Amino acid sequence: MKAYAMLGPGKTGWIEKERPVCGPLDAICRPIALASCTSDVHTVWENALGPRTDLILGHEGVGEVVEVGALVKDFKPGDKVLFAAITPDWGSLAAQGGFGMHSGGMLGGWKFSNIKDGVFAEFFHVNEADANLALVPEGMDLGVAAMLSDMLPTGMHGAELANVQFGDTVCVIGIGPVGLMGVRAAVLRGAGRVLAVGTRPNCIEVAKSYGATDIISYKVGPITDQVMELTNGAGVDKVIVAGGDCDTFDDAIKMLKPGGVIGNINYLGHGDYIKVPRAEWGVGMGHKTIVGGLMPGGRLRLEKLAALITNGRVDPSLLITHRYEGMDSLEEMLFIMRDKPTELIKPVAIIKW
Repeated sequence: MKAYAMLGPGKTGWIEKERPVCGPLDAICRPIALASCTSDVHTVWENALGPRTDLILGHEGVGEVVEVGALVKDFKPGDKVLFAAITPDWGSLAAQGGFGMHSGGMLGGWKFSNIKDGVFAEFFHVNEADANLALVPEGMDLGVAAMLSDMLPTGMHGAELANVQFGDTVCVIGIGPVGLMGVRAAVLRGAGRVLAVGTRPNCIEVAKSYGATDIISYKVGPITDQVMELTNGAGVDKVIVAGGDCDTFDDAIKMLKPGGVIGNINYLGHGDYIKVPRAEWGVGMGHKTIVGGLMPGGRLRLEKLAALITNGRVDPSLLITHRYEGMDSLEEMLFIMRDKPTELIKPVAIIKW
């Protein structure tokens, strides 16, 4: 089969690979929509996961089932299906402990384009199909459905990790597609005020439409100073980190009230240590909590998040700024995600067979 892969550090291209084999609990799908992600950029150009050779890229999209294993009960060839970027081994001890995203070791539930080939191919493999696939709701746009693989669930998880409660003042650092979903998630969980940190005009517009009450630009000055000014020196109850780098936690801790929580969903693609300011962390005793987590996967999660879309609670179509057609567009779609032109939020490609 034809596939688009990481050939080695900093190198990508088209390759031929064997079609994946379907196990008794599994499914083989072909993509009918695909999206590129900054995680792919980290993997290829920042060596974030270590060197890979001929690893098929991609972990976001929508599939059509072409084959199922003998023990699969709920899906059949021809079904149009959602899949998450994280596909846990649901019988693992980690999953039984509530952390299926770490089945097989830390981050082990993240299989696509990490520990096995991804979805930028004519066929891709999904483990434990009954537990990791969900039907695409009738009439849902395929590009929108692709946002259920990663952007929507990761953004929502940021608000969960930060434990956003009714009336909280929340700062979302970084309003790319994941951060924008974090803004919406904070609003859905009852935040009274949402401060969104970003500079791109289209992202600011979407953040406001999702419920952001204040916009902070790091180009104006230190974001912590702006947060403290806007909150009359009080700071915020919760922070969702969806962008930046290892030094971003310095700002997050400084703006956070004692007893507050930082939920990190930002993939730190480089650096060895995060920066934690000693004094502002209460010299270690400020009850300021940092929680970083990989998004959950699974069928139940996909179905519940899809319900947010079908019932009008979330509109991920606002994220999609670039639409492509066909497998041949994957290279351009990946490179535009790397180069991030000002007008970009999220690209998707519709694949017709």
